[in-house]
Amino acid sequence: MSEKLNIGLLYGGRSVEHQISVLSAKNVYENIDKNKFIVTIIGIDRLGKWYLMNSIDSDFNQGSPLRLSLDASSPKFIDSKKNTYEIDVAFPVLHGTDGEDGSIQGLLKAMNIPFAGSGVLGSSISMDKLIAKQLLFQAGIPVSKYISFTIEERNTIDYNNVVEKIGLPFMVKPANLGSSVGINKVTNENEYVSALNHTFQFDTTVLLEEFIVGRELECAILGNSHAKASNPGEIIISDNYDFYTYEAKYEDKNAVDIQIPAKIDDDIAEQMKKLCIKSYKTLKCEDFARVDLFLTATGKIFINEINTIPGFTNISMFPTLWEQHGIKYKSLISKIINLALDRDKKTKEINRSYIS
Repeated sequence: MSEKLNIGLLYGGRSVEHQISVLSAKNVYENIDKNKFIVTIIGIDRLGKWYLMNSIDSDFNQGSPLRLSLDASSPKFIDSKKNTYEIDVAFPVLHGTDGEDGSIQGLLKAMNIPFAGSGVLGSSISMDKLIAKQLLFQAGIPVSKYISFTIEERNTIDYNNVVEKIGLPFMVKPANLGSSVGINKVTNENEYVSALNHTFQFDTTVLLEEFIVGRELECAILGNSHAKASNPGEIIISDNYDFYTYEAKYEDKNAVDIQIPAKIDDDIAEQMKKLCIKSYKTLKCEDFARVDLFLTATGKIFINEINTIPGFTNISMFPTLWEQHGIKYKSLISKIINLALDRDKKTKEINRSYIS
């Protein structure tokens, strides 16, 4: 029997989505195939301190502080007792800032540690909603109308000019966050001022988007050069909510109904899947991701955003979307790890030295 691979499961992080990461990591740990993999649990607290943990827990005092040797030829994690730990593949289950934006990916790449999920480039441009929209638009992929402003430009933002360009109502959101944190729907000028004050607490760049009246759908993507998309699933939001808020996603069990697969025509579903794969490749995503879309009453499709580390909680769409295709949670995690290993093998075949 072949030796088990050691998987470094990273969770927590310096992000407003910290607690969602904890919930996701618990599910990954419970469902990972223990017959194939040994799991080294690495928790990152809200200050960015790393710990070796015995279980997925929010109390990092139960763990042992970790440091990483700066030696790409033999990367090791070292605990407070100077015990060393080597991992074969890192599996970051980190949502948002310092986890999904290329930061952790850059560290792992520099230390020559293979990891699951998109690399530095795919992570960073997918996380930045403004850059992602610009690239998708240039690729001919339909996106909603938008305007962006930095915090330095805040006093130059004119409400009437915004309404003229993108219409009313519109959405105000941080350019670099997920899980609907810091997002507001605006229907008048007073709400606009309040929304800016709220959103600028979470980011230095805000994105103002036209409000798309339509159905909210999601596709899961798996693979690299031969990436495949799941059939779309639909999020049907309660009339008590104007949009898919943080509370609706994670706190109110009655806020949404999930329809998998979505009740849409087969030709519309195929169009969505093709657009999702094109978006995934345009933004240089790797291994896996979730693509969020809108479908209007007239049949228009808009790509909303891409999540390179989608949720793995009990209610998360990514694993549920693949389950409809017969890929159970345990098998899905194994597939992601194998994709990471295959990609790392190809990367190591590249010549890194040149002598003239």
